[in-house]
Amino acid sequence: MLEGRRDTRFGRLLRHGFSDAVAAEALLGGEQLAPVRSDPVLLDALGATADPDQALASLVRLAEALDPGERRTLLDTLTTAKPLRDRLLGVLGASAALADHLTRHPRDWHALVTYEHADLHPGTTEFERGLAGADDPESLRVAYRRCMLGIAARDVCGTSDLVQTAAELADLATATLRAALAMAEAEAPADVALCRLAVIGMGKCGGHELNYISDVDVIFVAEARPDADEAKALQAATRLASRMMRICSDTTVEGSIWQVDANLRPEGRRGPLVRTLSSHLAYYKRWAKTWEFQALLKARPVAGDPALGREYVEALSPMVWQAAERDHFVQDVQEMRRRVVENIPVAHLDRELKLGPGGLRDVEFAVQLLQLVHGRTDPSLRSGTTLTALSQLAAGGYVGRADAAALDTSYRFLRTMEHRIQLHKLRRTHLVPEDVADLRRLGRSLGFRADPVTELQREWRRHAREVRRLHEKLFYRPLLDAVAQLAPGEVGLSTDAAKQRLEALGYVDPAAALRHLEALASGVSRKAAIQRTLLPVLLGWFADSADPDAGLLNFRKVSDALGRTPWYLRLLRDEGAAAVNLARVLSSGRLAPDLLMRAPEAVALLADDEGLQPRTRGALDQEVLAAVHRADSAEQAVAAVRGVRRRELFRTAAADLVGVHRDDPDAIGAALTDLNAAAVTGALQAAVNAVETAEGEPLPTRFSVIGMGRFGGRELGYGSDADVLFVHEPYEGVDEHLAARAALKVANELRRLLQIPTTDPPLLIDADLRPEGKSGPLVRTLGSYAAYYRRWSLVWESHALLRAEPVAGDEDLGARFIGLVDPLRYPADGLPEEAVREIRRLKARMESERLPRGADPTTHAKLGRGGLSDVEWTVQLLQLRHGAEFPGLRTTRTRPALAAAEAAGLVAAEDAEVLDAAWILASRMRNAVMLVRARAGDTFPGDGKELAAVGRYLGYEPGHVGDMVEEYRRATRRARAVVERLFYGTD
Repeated sequence: MLEGRRDTRFGRLLRHGFSDAVAAEALLGGEQLAPVRSDPVLLDALGATADPDQALASLVRLAEALDPGERRTLLDTLTTAKPLRDRLLGVLGASAALADHLTRHPRDWHALVTYEHADLHPGTTEFERGLAGADDPESLRVAYRRCMLGIAARDVCGTSDLVQTAAELADLATATLRAALAMAEAEAPADVALCRLAVIGMGKCGGHELNYISDVDVIFVAEARPDADEAKALQAATRLASRMMRICSDTTVEGSIWQVDANLRPEGRRGPLVRTLSSHLAYYKRWAKTWEFQALLKARPVAGDPALGREYVEALSPMVWQAAERDHFVQDVQEMRRRVVENIPVAHLDRELKLGPGGLRDVEFAVQLLQLVHGRTDPSLRSGTTLTALSQLAAGGYVGRADAAALDTSYRFLRTMEHRIQLHKLRRTHLVPEDVADLRRLGRSLGFRADPVTELQREWRRHAREVRRLHEKLFYRPLLDAVAQLAPGEVGLSTDAAKQRLEALGYVDPAAALRHLEALASGVSRKAAIQRTLLPVLLGWFADSADPDAGLLNFRKVSDALGRTPWYLRLLRDEGAAAVNLARVLSSGRLAPDLLMRAPEAVALLADDEGLQPRTRGALDQEVLAAVHRADSAEQAVAAVRGVRRRELFRTAAADLVGVHRDDPDAIGAALTDLNAAAVTGALQAAVNAVETAEGEPLPTRFSVIGMGRFGGRELGYGSDADVLFVHEPYEGVDEHLAARAALKVANELRRLLQIPTTDPPLLIDADLRPEGKSGPLVRTLGSYAAYYRRWSLVWESHALLRAEPVAGDEDLGARFIGLVDPLRYPADGLPEEAVREIRRLKARMESERLPRGADPTTHAKLGRGGLSDVEWTVQLLQLRHGAEFPGLRTTRTRPALAAAEAAGLVAAEDAEVLDAAWILASRMRNAVMLVRARAGDTFPGDGKELAAVGRYLGYEPGHVGDMVEEYRRATRRARAVVERLFYGTD
């Protein structure tokens, strides 16, 4: 029977939310709670708390700490006064730290009687009265916790909402700062006689939205009193400020109140703690960064001399509302956002309530940025409190009302989570706990009862997703409302406000951008409706690029060309990768958008990474040859061939821009080589067909095209010419002169076809590396090459032949040509010293004569210090000297040859690494310039926007182009030092 009653009792405790029914039964049976143990009201009240086990254990500890008479008063009150019962047990169940405080100061439970009515909420004055009895730092801590008891009680019982709780915490912080300053002043009356000191609240304290535990951000401003020396006055003010900070921040048996953080002051922790008002103004006018003005948005006087505090805020306020007009506003804002994400430890990313994706900072950042943009002309937007500012933005039409309401709800939920996490142990944290018991308590404190952990995590993730979605949308959706047809009664951005926002986001020509938006989003068509859905996100991606205006303009052009094509908008709407890839491509520079404009249907390639993978050489040859065979003329044939090349060039450029090949430095060169080789193959077939048609008979000779230079090395860049040699071999019994004439016609026709002026990018065929250069015959027989190389070949020609590789035409003839030249480029006995000296002389002369006048030798990618030429000639000299000995060196490609030289012990590992890094960097820089400018270049662009775009391609964030250039110089300087030793033989 007794056992049955125990089971029933335990079951009842478990149903009331206790986790350890045995321990709870023991505590309830103890003498401390004997008068109330049978009162069902107490058990129900405990079961309503966040952690009934903790609440019960803490209640027993509190009862033990009281004398018998006071304990009886407490227990009587618990059973007769529901509001007080709920407040006390609610605090005990939610906060172990405040329960510890009550154990140390048990009579403080009476503080929970104050402001018992839900409509009574204390302000700074009431809190100052609550702290009035504290006359030293220790008693101030005790009084502070006593005041916090009331705030926490109202919070956990629901008689205060988030906004009221955060405001009360800020008011308590204000009262505490005043009390601490008063203590500091009482200790140093001589300092008070020298200066006036004002404390400016910043951050959440200044914004009237403080957390339970948070650094209290402040700035100090001081002025000398009449007849006082300014330097001595500042020293006195610094002593007062430092003492005030220590009173609040030092840790004792009662803990600390919170850290007072003055790092938002001019120059941060490196700057003086206290400045005069004029010194503050001078700094903000000349040196301050955008984030410092964003921080000042929440500034308000909280302690010290009130008149001086008002002067400070009134003097700085105009600067805050001009911050969006600063030259680097967008870059500064982007840098702030990056710093926030970068500072999150990877292990904490998924648990970060404040800084993580969809966290509190997303809301605060978006609201503050919108305030800075539109608050310039609309004073109604200047509240320092996040949710108040959000409601003001909605009322003014800068944020949609539904979006503002959703954001408000999510922000309140996330901030309440943050409050309850901090309240437990009064520790400064923004991490969602991992322990199941902690999650259970947190979930119950938020009202989840059936399955607190699962319900909490589901709601948290839902709100985080909503915040992230709205964060991305807030800036851009109202821009569309400014140009689209609004529903009756809706309020949209004015044209001027929309221009302000676009300008702040980095659009140089906001008026033109608005025209593009109007063309894209206005109307009631399905096309306009889908584009209104897409544009908010696209505008954000464009704004993150080096040229947002170009991105939007190019999107309009593509949409004008394809907007009526059903699959186009469906692709962008339904395939997330297609939209983001398109945004990157359209705002990256001129080359890829120019290619896309000539064939907009190529946007289908952007759907996924698989569509951006380069096609094989065999597939390309098959396609171009089929197109040539279908054509009625050589011109039609080569137009089809060049169309394939244009599409594949776009595929390669797009893949490069979106980072498909970021882990493979050789992929771009190989892809460009294959598509150009396929174009040569198709043009060669078209040329042969044309010559055969004109002559009325089959071509009387075999014909092969040998790639040279970067073409033969499979290292082409976007702006590279195609260096080639033409070789032919008459069929048996054919007159050699007749064959030579036909071969020359084919070579000339091939070059003509590939260079016919069209909208497609030309492929220039350069045959100047042939024997005797420009003065020699354009085409030779294999036998003629053999005779020339046997008798007349110069060392530079052996050097050039290191890159020889068949790329089109008769494969057997090409292979025999390679067999012919192998002994020249890999001489059996190595390279004589005289030949080595000749190569060095040629290189030195090239450096002095071929570098363009006025070019900076430290940044010229091809001919400059440590550039492509330096690395390639160094590697090629090793190939000429040791290729016969080490088979790995017998390759036309620079990086494999360098790796083979390292493996053979010809180059130290650290030297090979330096040369390899410089070669990759110089190659990427050349490609970047071509992608950005749509014309070849070997140096960094002089135009700032183009230079920024090159920086983005190379992985540098806005504002860091100087770092890019310096790091390029550093890498190539190190490479040049290796070249001096390995190529020129210097020590």
